Amino acid sequence: RCWGYNGYGQLGDGTTTNRTTPVTVSGLSNAVAIAGGLYHTCAVLSDGTARCWGYNYYGQLGDGTIVDKSTPVTVLGLSNAGAIATGFYHTCALLSDGTVRCWGRNDYGQLGDGTTTMRTTPVTVSGLTNAVAIAAGEHHTCAVLIDGTVRCWGHNGYGQLGDGTTTNRTTPVTVSGLSNAVAIAAGDYHTCALLIDGTARCWGYNYYGQLGDGTIVDKSTPVTVLGLSNAGAIATGFYHTCALLSDGTVRCWGRNDYGQLGDGTTTMRTT
Repeated sequence: RCWGYNGYGQLGDGTTTNRTTPVTVSGLSNAVAIAGGLYHTCAVLSDGTARCWGYNYYGQLGDGTIVDKSTPVTVLGLSNAGAIATGFYHTCALLSDGTVRCWGRNDYGQLGDGTTTMRTTPVTVSGLTNAVAIAAGEHHTCAVLIDGTVRCWGHNGYGQLGDGTTTNRTTPVTVSGLSNAVAIAAGDYHTCALLIDGTARCWGYNYYGQLGDGTIVDKSTPVTVLGLSNAGAIATGFYHTCALLSDGTVRCWGRNDYGQLGDGTTTMRTT
């Protein structure tokens, strides 16, 4: 069930009417995972296929067209999917064999197939195997590998790929000096990884302190989030980041003009 803005049919109820309470996505059953992009939504089904709905100008629904859909359509040629991630205008699926397939907008190489060609159906991310988790930012994508390293591709103007440069990449590059990662989250222009020891490291755009290292300086390689331990999950918004701790509490940092850090203020926090 979905709710909120529906101008492109991203709620999946067959309309473009905004909803302030949940509505059922039409004709969808056996879903096991979901993800929401800027104006589109996707679900993985229990049979390993995926269905998407909403804005489709860049082919991000994966049905071979660029026509918006207000009810779910099947992503063509995709099977054995176990997880899904949505960027602004692109979508990626993690398959059971550890490979990743992506589709949609590709002007920064965010599909990882070595080109900047838009794709309306899935293409395989080049040279990527043994992936266990994926995340998609505005125009970049990252994957955690089974060995605890992270690889990223796409837009890199703020260092969000973590390879020590600000060069866009059309195929995956290894995040510098990062190991023992177990989870990944991608914001607008920043990326964060949760490590096996319960700490977190972030990289990329940092104007609002969303990297949590006590500065507002962009970082093209990972920096440690200060004062954070015992984290079990991590999430990124446009310009803020939050971690769920093992004791059930949550800690947040970054932009706070709407109170998105939840500390009772609208004060930006760099830790």
